[in-house]
Amino acid sequence: MGLYDLIINVKDEVLDLDKIHLSKTNRIELKQLLKEFKHLNRLEEFNLPVDNKLLLFGHTGCGKTTTAKAIAKYLNKKIIILNLGGIVDSRLGQTAKNVTEIFKKASRENSVLFLDEFDYIGKIRDYDNKDSGEMKRLVNTVIQLIDQLPSQTLLIAATNNSKIIDTALLRRFLLKLEFTKPSNNQLDVYYDTLIAQFPKEFESIERKYSLSYAEAKDVAFRAIKNNIINSIEESELTKIEQDGSIN
Repeated sequence: MGLYDLIINVKDEVLDLDKIHLSKTNRIELKQLLKEFKHLNRLEEFNLPVDNKLLLFGHTGCGKTTTAKAIAKYLNKKIIILNLGGIVDSRLGQTAKNVTEIFKKASRENSVLFLDEFDYIGKIRDYDNKDSGEMKRLVNTVIQLIDQLPSQTLLIAATNNSKIIDTALLRRFLLKLEFTKPSNNQLDVYYDTLIAQFPKEFESIERKYSLSYAEAKDVAFRAIKNNIINSIEESELTKIEQDGSIN
């Protein structure tokens, strides 16, 4: 497996950060981080470290990946996305080498390095098999790479389950933002945003709650598609009936 086979390219349109539905706490914390990067050179004159290691954790589908991409867009930085759940090479020593090369690439380019499924490292360290030694060495390699990361490079890690991640890894992240399921009011605002882009006659949908943003989007778009299809079929049926009455 080659180095560039591991990197996920961003193909979808990236949202602006102010368009993402973040909790008040998360928005405040992110605002501070972005200000630090804006004034990075000045802060370094006072030997003040920049918080360039960010952990996003919490419920799936609540905006962690979307937020990481939006941060990169705001900072005008390239984002390198690495899914840790899919990197383990059959030759385990090669895995550490691949990860090292990706960290080096992110450092050279002063980019945002986004590590998705970060809990995978926590899981694999506990495996009780003949490869556990290699897996532990991989974790140690990642710890060293994080410690050596230059301040101009922003590391963002995302996980749905932070509790299983090795504490030595967690300590490297001074800034941790939790993503929880939105409240009913937050979902209503999100539903309003989603349906506002469609004509009024298609906006009537059954709203469901206790969902993530991703799940709510699926619910809304499925309902709107049904409304559009029903409208087309009703028009076609009306035309057929009209044509029949004329004949």
